[in-house]
Formats: sequence, C-alpha cells, structure tokens
Amino acid sequence: MRIGNLLFLMFFAGTAFAQQNWTLQECLDYALKHNIQVQKNRINEEQGEVNLWQDKGALFPSLSFSTSQSVGYRPFTEVINVVQGDQVTSTRSNVTYQGTYGLNANVTLWNGGVNYKNIKEQELQNRITALATEQSELTIQEQIAQLYVQIMYTKEAKKVNEMLLATAQSQYDRGVEMMNQGQMARADVAQLEAQLSSAQYSVTNTETMLANYKRQLKALLELDLNTAFDVAGNIPTDEQVLAVVPSAQEAYAKALEVRPEIKSAELGIEAADMQLDIARRGFLPTIGVSAGLGSNHTSGSSDKWGKQMKTNLNMSAGVNVSVPIFDNRRNMSNVKSAKLQQFSSKLELQDKKNALSSTIEQYWLDANNGQQNYIAAKARVKSQEASYELLNEQFQNGLKNTVDVLQGRDNVISAAQDLLQSKYMALLNIQLLKFYTGEKIEL
Repeated sequence: MRIGNLLFLMFFAGTAFAQQNWTLQECLDYALKHNIQVQKNRINEEQGEVNLWQDKGALFPSLSFSTSQSVGYRPFTEVINVVQGDQVTSTRSNVTYQGTYGLNANVTLWNGGVNYKNIKEQELQNRITALATEQSELTIQEQIAQLYVQIMYTKEAKKVNEMLLATAQSQYDRGVEMMNQGQMARADVAQLEAQLSSAQYSVTNTETMLANYKRQLKALLELDLNTAFDVAGNIPTDEQVLAVVPSAQEAYAKALEVRPEIKSAELGIEAADMQLDIARRGFLPTIGVSAGLGSNHTSGSSDKWGKQMKTNLNMSAGVNVSVPIFDNRRNMSNVKSAKLQQFSSKLELQDKKNALSSTIEQYWLDANNGQQNYIAAKARVKSQEASYELLNEQFQNGLKNTVDVLQGRDNVISAAQDLLQSKYMALLNIQLLKFYTGEKIEL
C-alpha cells in the first residue's frame, strides 16, 4: 500500500476496538465511584455531618447518673454493754456496706451565642468539604482526560513508527539486493541498516510509552496490573479539532461562577469571619442551670434500705455564672489568630483566582496554537508524503542515494509527528477549556 494512503487511513479513518476497551465516559464514571481519594473526601463529608450533629447537641441539657458502692471496715469498734448496773466495754470488728446514687442535669442558658455560632460555622465547613470532594472529582476527570488523549496520541504515533519501520525494512532489503548485484556500496547498506535499527527502536520506545500511560490511567481508576486495559477512543475529526474556541475572558468569567475551588475560597472567608465572631464572644459571661437528685444507704443503720433511701433523699438546683476576668490571654490570642486567618483566607481566594486565570489562559493559548499548527502540519504532511514517495521510487530504481532517502524519511517523520501532536493538543485543550466552564469532556 502506498505511504500516502496509509497516512490518509491513519489520520481520517475510525479505529475499531474490542468491546473490553474503555470509552472516556466509562473511565470517568468508574473513577468517580472507585478512586480512593474521592472516596476519602466523601468520608470527610460524612464526618462533617457527624460534627454538625454533635454541635447541635450542645444546645440540649446534659443528664448523667452516678453511683458509688463501698465497703467499710472498722476493726476496733467499741461496744458498751450494761450488765446488772455495771458498764462493760469491749471491742469488735465491724464491716459496713454503703451506697450513694445521684442524678445530675446541666444546661447552658447563654454563652454569648457561641453554641449557635459553632453550628453555623460547621455548616460552612461542611459546604467547603463538599466542594473539596467536587474539586477532587474534577481533578480526577481532568487527569483522566489528559492521559486518555495521550494514549490515543501515542497509539497513532506507534502506527506511524510501524509504517516507517515497514518502509525501512523494505529499503534495507532492496539495498542488500542492490549490493549483491554490485549496484550499491556496503557503506550505503550500513546506513540503511542503521535506519532500520532506528525505526525498530522508535516502535519499541513508543510501545513502552503507551504501556506507561495506560499504567498511569489504570492507577487513577484503581485497577490492578492483572486487569487488561485499553481505550476505545476514535480518531478525532477535523470538526472536533477545529471547533470554535471560546475567548479566554469568557471562559474565565464562567469558571469563576462554577469552579468549586473559587466557591470554597469564598466560603473560607465567611468561615474566617465566623471564627472571629466566635473568638470575640469568648470575653462574654456564661450562664448555666444545674439540678441534682441523690440518696444513699448504709448497712450500719438499723433502718431498711427503702426507708434509708427515702429518708436520705436530697434535691438541689442552682444557677451558675462564669465571668472571664483573666484567662492567661487565651481569648485575646484566639481573636488575634482569627484575624490572621481572616486575612489569610482573603489571600487564598485571590491566589485561587490567579491560578484559575493562568490555567484558563494556558489552555486557551494551547488550543489556538494547536489549531494553527494542525492546519499548517496537514499541508506539510501532504507535501512531504509526495516528496518521500518520489524519493523512495527513485531509490528503488537506483536514481537516488541513501542520504536523500534518509533525509526524506526524517522529513515525513517530523511532519507526521507535528500533525499528531498539534491535533491532539488542540483537541485536549479545547475540551479542557470548556470543562473549566462547566461543560462535560467529550472526545
């Protein structure tokens, strides 16, 4: 088959894959369910709900029951007996058993509203945690898309190298034949053999790169080494590669509205404000109410257990007021730390915006450059194909030397690689640019 026809089929025809191959959407769906980091973030969300449930519990009274059971021993207890008017004193050992029981309740009536503020602050933290999970999901999808496209690119690059290997083998075989006929010097055949070795190395190197990219993608999907894996993406069309690229300003404006890292940083400012408010309330007094119910009994009494419990029953109630006067600078330190955190959270938001702006601009530049390079590379591939086919035909007829053929081969390789790189660079960055504005990645 002519080299031009091979390249045409490689660049513009679809590729058939077995059903066990993974589409991009299948990779994304599987990763969102099984990726360990995403699952850890979801556990953090559940832990946040537990913390919120606990903070709400601080609004309710506490109730506790306590009891103590003890045994007493008095080895020298004096016992006085009167016998016919005379008093007789003797000693004996005495073992007694005692039990106490108490029911205590406490409730905080007012502590400057800290309990309510803690609930609000935890709700903000839960929203931030949920956004962190969303951010990890988006990051995983972005990484998968990059590796997926890299695999598709490397598979096509492997086909180019295999095609050139076949051509190098044909040229070497023809060179050996011409040398045996006395039409080519041994030095020229050695050059053809070196070209063949280089082509074989390129194929092997591409296969190694392809296996490594698949390994990285399997790691994101949490698949082990025993799982057979390949992608099922189709070769991109010109319509996909040359799709309209949104402006960087438009993409950035949309990204500011939808990206979770921006929302999280904005909520971080609210949370810092809330923490400062809570810290300031530490200077306010705390008012609480307590109540208790208790009784006790002992075996040393002549009364029965029930009568003792009734007789010894006691109840208490009181109001507790705690006013901070000197707390070893704890509250003042909390306020200063909260102010620093407030300033830090504002810097964090600006840093996230700057990073997002840089990422959007980079994707936009790469997408546009990829499209322009793709258009130029298509024309270059076409001309280099025609030139190389003519050189190869002339070489087969003994009209061109090996230097001319090798140079022509290098030109074809360079043009084909530029076309592949620009095609997939444009495709990937267009999709990622749209992905940052809230759209799905579609390959």
